Amino acid sequence: MPLLEVNDLQTSFHTRNGIVRAVNGVSFSLERGETLGIVGESGSGKSVTCHSLMGLVPQPPGRIESGTAMFDGKTDLLACSARELNVIRGRRVAMIFQDPMTSLNPFMRILDQLIEPLLTHKLARRDEAVKRAIEMLELVGVPDAAHRIRSYPHEFSGGMRQRVMIAMALVTKPDLLIADEPTTALDVTVQAQILELIKRSQQQLGMAVIFISHDLGVVSGFCDRVQVMYAGRIVESARTEHLFRSPRHPYNRALQKSIPALQPKGAALYTISGMPPDMSRPVQGCAFAPRCEFAVEACRVREVPLKEVEPGHRSACLRVQEKQLQWEGAHV
Repeated sequence: MPLLEVNDLQTSFHTRNGIVRAVNGVSFSLERGETLGIVGESGSGKSVTCHSLMGLVPQPPGRIESGTAMFDGKTDLLACSARELNVIRGRRVAMIFQDPMTSLNPFMRILDQLIEPLLTHKLARRDEAVKRAIEMLELVGVPDAAHRIRSYPHEFSGGMRQRVMIAMALVTKPDLLIADEPTTALDVTVQAQILELIKRSQQQLGMAVIFISHDLGVVSGFCDRVQVMYAGRIVESARTEHLFRSPRHPYNRALQKSIPALQPKGAALYTISGMPPDMSRPVQGCAFAPRCEFAVEACRVREVPLKEVEPGHRSACLRVQEKQLQWEGAHV
């Protein structure tokens, strides 16, 4: 039984300018101990998908229109009351947020914020919680953790605040960790340490991870499976090695071609032409068709569902499904 099974998740924002369909029919599953990567451009629906699972979409203007998210085969996260979610959030499901400055309380010391989930969920006495919090700060690379834990967030740099967020998410040893761009503010050396820490926690606890990132290089080396999102939908999903070596959607192929390190020396950097669609307006056919060099007229009028095109490899490209397109991708 999967740890998490999401089916037909639809999340919209009702604004004065219309209904923005941020997540439109997303379905996926996640096994215990597995790492699922979610990639795509800004605005593709990656973060909103995970915020929906955590009950963090502001209502209004946000609204969960439909769908289920069965956690551990027993609990539908989308149907939980605020009280039920408070029991799960921070204890069994934790999240590393993208912006540590707005996620940390500027009026509370780092110590109080780190031990709060342990005390709230009655996982430790205060003295045990303090010891555990210091250990976590040391693990994420905060120097002189016993002293610095009594500082306020503004006394930390952006990268140090990001480490605090990671420590706070891991301190309760959750079953599921949702990591939204967890290493964005960190340099390459510390990034590798943090990813190694998350991997080690997975092995020790059997923890599952949903990893959101724009960095395809990190995703290729860190995740077991990857799903590519565009305009609120999953357009491709596969095991990591298959997704990068044999792309089965033009959008995934274009993302890989956009990686600067893979460009020929001296050549102009490849960019994806056009802009993502306005999600407040109905999208007819494939949402990527206006930007796709392989699109035909049928792509612009027919809605293309996500279908298996190879064992374990699903794509929402009409021409790939009809075996008219096939590429070999770059080794990221």
